[in-house]
Amino acid sequence: MPPREPKKIANNKKAYHDFFIDEIFTAGIELTGTEVKSLRERGAQLRDSYASIRRGEIFLHGVHVSPYSHGNRENGDPDRVRRLLLHKKEIRYLGGKTAERGNTLVPLRMYFDENNRAKIEIGLARGKKTFDKRATIAERDQKRDVERALRDRNKA
Repeated sequence: MPPREPKKIANNKKAYHDFFIDEIFTAGIELTGTEVKSLRERGAQLRDSYASIRRGEIFLHGVHVSPYSHGNRENGDPDRVRRLLLHKKEIRYLGGKTAERGNTLVPLRMYFDENNRAKIEIGLARGKKTFDKRATIAERDQKRDVERALRDRNKA
């Protein structure tokens, strides 16, 4: 039986627009029970979020996990800071890279893996300037036009 496709929770399309993604790391997330249930309902938003490293641990800021619809007082703060689970070696490597000028850690995608564990992809990113963003948009439009022309030519 082939491995099943990960169940997507949230995507951060804006990160690919605003940053050059150099490397991608997969991390676990420390969550409460109602947060996991809320994520199963796809109640998460990654926009304007980032990760930081403090005292040898990595934390996720600005991720909004909606309160669980059938939760009660167990529903915590939807915007709380969550700890990420990475190997110490990876955290040290990311700490050295983010100390360099212009690098930051940006969440790219949140999903459930084969074992139904919530995972998040963190990208080591460099910020784009305005002209870089315009070039990316122009390149994407050009690819779309070429694909459209090929598709139209194949129809005829």
